[in-house]
Amino acid sequence: MVSPEFSSAHSGASPMAKPTLRSKVSVWISDGLLFLGGVFIALLVVWSLFSIASPNPNPGPDFERTIFKPPKREEEAIKCAGSANGPNLRRDSPERTFYDDPGESYSIEKTVKDWDEKRIEWLRKHPSYINGARERILMLTGSQPSACKNPIGDHLLLRFFKNKVDYCRIHGYDIFYNNAHLHPKMGSYWAKLPVVRAAMMAHPEAEWIWWVDSDALFTDMEFKLPLERYKGNNLVVHGWAHLIHEEHSWTGLNAGVFLIRNCQWSMDFIDVWAKMGPQTPDYEKWGGVLRSTFPDKAFPESDDQTGLAYLIYKEKERWADRIYLESEYYFEGYWEEIVKTLDNITERYAEIERTDAKLRRRHAEKVSEQYGAFREEHLGEAGYGKGSWRRPFITHFTGCQPCSGNHNQMYSGQSCWDGMRKALNFADNQVLRKYGFMHPHLLDSSVSDVPFDYPGSRD
Repeated sequence: MVSPEFSSAHSGASPMAKPTLRSKVSVWISDGLLFLGGVFIALLVVWSLFSIASPNPNPGPDFERTIFKPPKREEEAIKCAGSANGPNLRRDSPERTFYDDPGESYSIEKTVKDWDEKRIEWLRKHPSYINGARERILMLTGSQPSACKNPIGDHLLLRFFKNKVDYCRIHGYDIFYNNAHLHPKMGSYWAKLPVVRAAMMAHPEAEWIWWVDSDALFTDMEFKLPLERYKGNNLVVHGWAHLIHEEHSWTGLNAGVFLIRNCQWSMDFIDVWAKMGPQTPDYEKWGGVLRSTFPDKAFPESDDQTGLAYLIYKEKERWADRIYLESEYYFEGYWEEIVKTLDNITERYAEIERTDAKLRRRHAEKVSEQYGAFREEHLGEAGYGKGSWRRPFITHFTGCQPCSGNHNQMYSGQSCWDGMRKALNFADNQVLRKYGFMHPHLLDSSVSDVPFDYPGSRD
C-alpha cells in the first residue's frame, strides 16, 4: 500500500517511475518505525510468557524479601494469626538465649541450673511455640550403634521403630531415634539417660520427653496419654508402690518406658540417677547397695531400673512425691500375658463395629483420635490391664532381646519371635486399615483389601 504523502507528490507519475531521494527517506523512516514497533511488541510477548512461567526470577528462596510491608498494626495482627497456625520453623530469635552461653553443655556430666527460667525465656523469644506447649511431647527411642547379631534383629528393630513413627504421626508427636552412645561408658540400659538429658536441651519447646525402649511397641494406636492425670508429677513410670515399699522388689517398676517432664526437677533427678551408672567410680559400690536393698535382684551390677526403685524407696520426700507409678492401664505391659489375648481382642473390637456404623465409616488417618473417642463409648466395661479385653496400650518384649537374640531362658526364642510378629501385625492392622488394607491373620505378613463396610453390620 502506498502512503498518502507519497501518493499526492507523485499523482501524475507512472507507478514504475524511479522515486526521488526524499521519497526514499520517507519510506525508510516509515519502515523503520514499523520494524521497531514490531520488535517492541514481540519483546512484550516474550517477557509476559517468561513472567508466567517463572514468577520468581531469584535463583533460590529469599526469605528476607518482602513484597508488601503492611502498616505496623496489620503486621502485628498477621503475626498473631500466624502463631495460632503452629510453630514458625523458619525463625530463630536473634536475641541471646542459653544456647549462646559457652558454659552450657549437653553432656550428662555437666549440671544445668535455672533450667525452668531458661526454657521460659526461650519460649518467650519464640512465641509461635507457646500455643500447646503444655502438651507437647518428644518421643525418644534407640538401639546400639552396631548391627544386630540376631539375623532378624535389624528387621525387627525396623518394624518396632515404624510402629512408633506411626503412633507419633497419628497423634502429632515428634520422635528422635538414637543409635549412638552419647557417653562412652554408659551403654546398655544406662545409654538412655544421656539421650534424655541431651533431648531436654535440644527441645526446650517440648514439655514432656517420652522414652520408649526399642523392644516396646504400641498396640493401641488410638489411645492417648492422660496428661491431665499427671499435672502434679514430673516422672511417670509403670509400677506398683507396694512392691517397692513393702516387698522391696526390683520388678516393682519397669524403666523401659517412662515419661519425664522437661524441667529443673528432672535435670536434678537425672543427675542423681546417673551417678549410679558405670561412668562413676562408685559403680561397683552401687551394685552392692542395690542388691542388698532389693534381695530379688537377679544380677550384681547396678542398673537403671533398680536405681530408680531405690530413689523412690529411700528418698520419698525428695523424689517419690513427684513420681507417678502408673498401674491402671498398660503404660508398659509384659508381652507374654498380652500376645495370647490379641486374637480375642480383635474379635471383640470387630463385634463393636458391627453394632456401630460410624466406627465402620472410612476416614482419613488424621482424624483417628476422633474415632478413638467414638470407640470409648463401647469400652466402659472392658477394664484395663490384665484380664481386660481392651487393646493394651504398650506391649514390651522384655527378656526377648530381638537384637542380640540372647533371650531369657524362661521361654523359647520362637515364642518371642512369634509374639513380636503377632503384636506388630495387630498394631499394623490399625494403621493399614486407614490405607485400605489389613493382614488377614496376625501371623500372616501378607495384606488384603478391606471391604467397604468391614467388618459388616450385625443386621
